[in-house]
Amino acid sequence: MTDSPRWFKSSYSNNGGNCVEVATAHGEVLIRDSKNPGGSHLSLTRNGFAGLVVLARHQR
Repeated sequence: MTDSPRWFKSSYSNNGGNCVEVATAHGEVLIRDSKNPGGSHLSLTRNGFAGLVVLARHQR
């Protein structure tokens, strides 16, 4: 039996519905659209996710 990922929203998420949710599973970081939790998700390595965060911070 496999455990379902535990999805969460960042405390920095906008309460207007424009949020992403993040979970970890099998050494990967999973990202999905909070408005479509049953849809597809993006799987990244931990290093890939860290790079995405750096890129997002520079886009402010």
